[in-house]
Amino acid sequence: MANIKSQKKRIRTAEVARIRNKAIKSELKTLIKHVHAAVEAGDKAAASAAATRANRALDKAVAKGVIHKNQAANRKSGVQHLVNSME
Repeated sequence: MANIKSQKKRIRTAEVARIRNKAIKSELKTLIKHVHAAVEAGDKAAASAAATRANRALDKAVAKGVIHKNQAANRKSGVQHLVNSME
């Protein structure tokens, strides 16, 4: 356990950030799973809508610093590739 006051605060703030980031990452995984499910079902409209929601969430995660912009770009590319492969 830290003795320095500022380090005690950093431990608390880091824990809050960890919990928030974990929730955001979990939501990203869920949204991407929705895209996969729509593609498996063969519903192009639902897959496209789910991809839009996933892309928006990925962009927000980048803005909040939860994931790196290149990782978001890679995931968005994969999601869009799935939707485009339905034709």
